[in-house]
Amino acid sequence: MVFPHHPARPDGASPSAKAAQELADRTQELTHRLARPTTADRDRRRQWDDTLLTALCDPTGPHLAGLLVPQSLGGAGLTATQTCHILDTLGEGSRDPGLGLALTVHTALATVPLRALGTTAQRERYLPRMASGEWLGALSLRQTQSTASPPTITARPAPERPGGWILHGRADLVALGPQAHHFLVIAEHDDTTRTAFVIDRDTPRLHVHSTDQAAMPTCPWATLQLDDCLVLPDAVLGTVRGAATETEPLLATLDWIFTSAPWLGIMRALTHDALAAAGTRTLFGTPLAHGQSTRFALADIATRGELAAGLLHHAAAQFDADGRPSRRDAAAARLFTVTAARAVTQDAARLIGPAAADGDHLVERAHRDALFFASTGGGTDVLHPVIAASLLGSGRP
Repeated sequence: MVFPHHPARPDGASPSAKAAQELADRTQELTHRLARPTTADRDRRRQWDDTLLTALCDPTGPHLAGLLVPQSLGGAGLTATQTCHILDTLGEGSRDPGLGLALTVHTALATVPLRALGTTAQRERYLPRMASGEWLGALSLRQTQSTASPPTITARPAPERPGGWILHGRADLVALGPQAHHFLVIAEHDDTTRTAFVIDRDTPRLHVHSTDQAAMPTCPWATLQLDDCLVLPDAVLGTVRGAATETEPLLATLDWIFTSAPWLGIMRALTHDALAAAGTRTLFGTPLAHGQSTRFALADIATRGELAAGLLHHAAAQFDADGRPSRRDAAAARLFTVTAARAVTQDAARLIGPAAADGDHLVERAHRDALFFASTGGGTDVLHPVIAASLLGSGRP
């Protein structure tokens, strides 16, 4: 699986390791200072903060909106591995899974398909504004695994506009939808082939309805309704009827790798809280840290976090090597990270104990959001078969 434009650095330029680490440090410092103090309140109010987004997307700061946009188009020009590290520090600094998901959807899932499959005109129109945070991109998380979900949007030729298409249907679970300028949509034709489109929010007969989700409430959610929307040929992303071999495999891999990355930071934050609790809490007059079961739990927490980071960085590095990401490695990294996030949350909750009324309630958020995280990306019903098929030689590596 080769993409015509390298998703991480098509212009051949990436910051040095030192520059990327400095960017990661700025991200963690800024999210710790600006996002973390308000995370619990934003979570309770189910609130999105535009001013926070502006600060995080500032090109003179972390530049989070343009991590994977080349410098020639106004982005940071990071590699996939460097981007994973930045998203990791975002999760640790903000302690906010919803914020991490929202920024990842824009930074990776909405940006890279345009970088990899878009025409020159599409890249020049969208990517500079996406890099600055002026335009946000969004998509339905269900469409990152289109083959596992029944099609909900159809496409038919527009009789009055040669080369145009009429799109009809509905897509839910659209992360960042209420704030988005444009949407990545995959539509099915009568012959069951599929085409990807980039559709601007102001397209006539496209309706965006804000919705609430039980998890990750700091990420804004929406449902898209397309009532026979007319889109022109320049809205097609990639090849007409080619989404099954172009956009869909790319989206699946991006989802498995990059939306997992903030959870590395969340697990690290939980580890920090568990260590602090082990040193201060007592049981029958004895510090928890003196107990063997506590030490075993801490060792397991740290080990799971490090292994998840290793698997994700290995999968991301394949983008940087030759642009040939491995579905098996990406699926394995996602599967392990999901399992690790839930186990780390449970162990940390046992060590931290009942949350204080005025605490930031990270354990509670992580427990709720880890369940949602486990259900996205196709869940285990998709991840296990992808890994097994590759091992058996009956699927793409």
